[in-house]
Amino acid sequence: MTSKRLQGFQSRPHRLALLTVTLGRMARQVRRLGLALGAPAILLSTVQGLIAWSGAGAADIIHMGLPTKSFQHVIYPIAQERRYMEQEGIDLRIVLISPAPSIQALMTKDLLFTLSGTSALIARSRSGAPLKVVLAANKQVLQWVLVRPEIASPAQLKGKKIATPGIASSSTFMTKQALSRHRLEADRDVVFMDPGAGQHLKALLAGAVDAAIIGAEQRYVALNAGMRQLFFLGDEVNNSWGTLATSERIMQEESKLLSGFLKATLKALRFIRQHRSPSVQAIAKFSQIDQPLAGRVYDDLFNTFTIDGTVTEEIQRNDLAVISQLTGATEPMAISRGYDFSFARAADRDLTKSGWRP
Repeated sequence: MTSKRLQGFQSRPHRLALLTVTLGRMARQVRRLGLALGAPAILLSTVQGLIAWSGAGAADIIHMGLPTKSFQHVIYPIAQERRYMEQEGIDLRIVLISPAPSIQALMTKDLLFTLSGTSALIARSRSGAPLKVVLAANKQVLQWVLVRPEIASPAQLKGKKIATPGIASSSTFMTKQALSRHRLEADRDVVFMDPGAGQHLKALLAGAVDAAIIGAEQRYVALNAGMRQLFFLGDEVNNSWGTLATSERIMQEESKLLSGFLKATLKALRFIRQHRSPSVQAIAKFSQIDQPLAGRVYDDLFNTFTIDGTVTEEIQRNDLAVISQLTGATEPMAISRGYDFSFARAADRDLTKSGWRP
């Protein structure tokens, strides 16, 4: 049953949506029972009839957690608007929810997917939570270190304050790695500060800090305000970004649904790499920025998207090394415990074999 904390995000009247989610789960369970135990066909047809009456048709209502409306996540609204999800029998509901609650919602089945992939890996490492990353949208980290105009080199960060999205965030650890490449000992030579959610750019512009780790859309605001780009983390470290996670239960019991979801997502990945104008419009709408800025974001970053929703084993190992730092683990967990790209690869093969083009 849908948890109370998610009710406000449902776009249809709550009672109808709640009934639809419940009946959808019943239908999937009955289908499995019908195959395995020969359950009476009348039971299955009754449940399916109730779903049709509820207004959901044959589509499975799927809730996905979204931490921020950042550029890398725009492929999912594109998959909705281009009807790629609908073509796979999926009615996708995107829920704006912070990482920690989204992991809890995955465990309680209120969400089937989350775009807080790093948090899922942390939960896997710390407590053995049965979660895995099944898709990576970007092959580079979409974070930048912007500094005050008077700072011209990494060496001049010594003794300075850097605003972060979180002291223990993955981007902070990646920034520390980047600083070490520039001969700075991050834990000794600079001071990392967390000014609060969404406040790191404001802190930089106000002069409260000397540098800030910021995302794609904020980068242009800072540059237009006279700040200087010190480096792009995507060039400094070899890690993934925009990762999608789900539970092992979904992978085992709802493999068809997972495959359809990933196929629709890969269609959106192919679309955004090949069609600039509608993609720019989607970015502007999703991230709530103007069209010229959306165009700059697209032109600079569309090539950071992966081809098939996967990244190399080297990148996976690098990601898990960051996770081990975040969790204090003595060694990184095995790739097979944190990642399973087999469904994405199969979906990509199916699309290629069918000759599908956006």
